[in-house]
Amino acid sequence: MRDAVIVEAVRTPVGKRNGALAGIHPADLSAHALSALVERAGVDPGDVDDVVWGCVSQAGEQAGNIARTAVLAAGWPESVPATSVDRQCGSSQQAVHAAAAGVIAGYYDIAVAGGVESMSRVPMGFARQGVEKPMAQSVLDRYGVKGFNQGIGAEMVAEKWGFSRQQLDEYSLSSHAKAAAAVDAGALDAQLAKLPGVLESDEGIRRGGTLETLGKLKTVFREDGVIHAGNSSQISDGTGALLITTSEIAKERGLKPIARVHTAVLAGDDPVMMLSAPWPATLKALRKAGLGIDDIGAFEVNEAFAPVPLAWLAETGADPARLNPLGGAIAVGHPLGGSGAVLMTRLVHHMRDNGIRYGLQTMCEGGGMANATILELL
Repeated sequence: MRDAVIVEAVRTPVGKRNGALAGIHPADLSAHALSALVERAGVDPGDVDDVVWGCVSQAGEQAGNIARTAVLAAGWPESVPATSVDRQCGSSQQAVHAAAAGVIAGYYDIAVAGGVESMSRVPMGFARQGVEKPMAQSVLDRYGVKGFNQGIGAEMVAEKWGFSRQQLDEYSLSSHAKAAAAVDAGALDAQLAKLPGVLESDEGIRRGGTLETLGKLKTVFREDGVIHAGNSSQISDGTGALLITTSEIAKERGLKPIARVHTAVLAGDDPVMMLSAPWPATLKALRKAGLGIDDIGAFEVNEAFAPVPLAWLAETGADPARLNPLGGAIAVGHPLGGSGAVLMTRLVHHMRDNGIRYGLQTMCEGGGMANATILELL
């Protein structure tokens, strides 16, 4: 039976909005990761059967199938096809699922999965600008709301699980501290496709933050709420890419896989709260894999907002020490369609560096969905 293995995984450093990467077209940014990927893997790009590329705001410079534009920008042969996918924040994690499924089915021998988002150049919500009614009235009527808002969803999560602003801010400070420690220890070096003279390290990490400084920030979504810029993911630019094939093909070609895509599932939950699907997705993945929460040595749970990983911990009973060991999107940033690949690159390298057999990744997605993926170290 065919399997799906990750041979190589790379990502760019993540840039701040209007920061170091803002001057780079998203296709060229993607091309940088694609070129680094095949160079490190030792694979001829002409042998790639498909590039599956996540992107949320497929408008402006990211319109017209950004995946294909990226392949051409990388100088790859015209024979290499590519497709863009949108599962909101989980787009490039979904790209991994699709590439792995294609490899297992025999449709692909070698596939590349990843994604990009240049939120500096294509702002969030850009595709809906000028649209009078972007959401179907039938859906609004079904839920009795005037619209859907992730920030309000984060407030709902915090209220339902009883998290105070101080708890959220303490979590956020720990994310920055872990990310800074990872940088200082060189734990991120092997995974980065640096841009010399432009950006060589994640740009959003802040050192020396305090509860006092975070306490001065105004809440964004509710005047009496708890969510503010300091305990939310950063608006960012970035990309990541993973090369996927089978164990057998890897052996034939002299490639050394890092990890196997062990289990891949999806879940849906309340679209109004919107951010709560990662916990049912996690439990679904564990059931499907025949594993317990304690069998997993590292978790990547996207830090869209601080209440999300905290509620995930409360619902799953996971060991907090295994959660986002290199920091998360609050510190590093959240380049939407690129985040799934960025997180998985971080997870794959952390598992290899520390001899961790199983790792699990999940992230909340617009519309109240989540992907969950379990990787097994080889």
